[in-house]
Amino acid sequence: MLSVVADEAARAALQVDLDEVVREGARRMLAAALEAEVDDYLAACAAERDEGGRRLVVRNGHARQRAVTTAAGSIPVRAPRVDDRRVDPVTGQRVRFRSLILPPWWRKSPKVAEVLPLLYLHGLSTGDFVPALEGFFGSAAGLSAAAVGRLLAGWQADYQDFCQRDLTDSGCGWSRPGCAVW
Repeated sequence: MLSVVADEAARAALQVDLDEVVREGARRMLAAALEAEVDDYLAACAAERDEGGRRLVVRNGHARQRAVTTAAGSIPVRAPRVDDRRVDPVTGQRVRFRSLILPPWWRKSPKVAEVLPLLYLHGLSTGDFVPALEGFFGSAAGLSAAAVGRLLAGWQADYQDFCQRDLTDSGCGWSRPGCAVW
């Protein structure tokens, strides 16, 4: 239905930020995917019951809200929780539900983590990561200059390991580690 908005105040109230629409859509899709994952887990375990006939695997509300940084920006997530009272017969430990979509320790999408070394390689300094990421994701993506420095140290160690690898069996004709000449 077509409507006409006459005053500027009403028009400004109707304008929607495109990035916010994308973030809200991503939040809803992630929430639906997590709920579907838990529903499938509960359905697969529905027949398992204790001596009193009660289910061993039931819903247990939602975890506290946390922000997950994705390509769509920072998205608030409240993951569903599961109370799984089953015990592994081999180890004797309780079985726990772990989401494959969003593991408990994830705070940023793997795609976001893949971009960070590229930003550094293209000349972004460690101190510039926070303002740059705030511009893209609406938050610092959980990174400070110190955190980027730690990541950088890991990347440099990986690079040194790569340079020192033994190429004897690689077929390149060089036998010393770390040859960089073709």
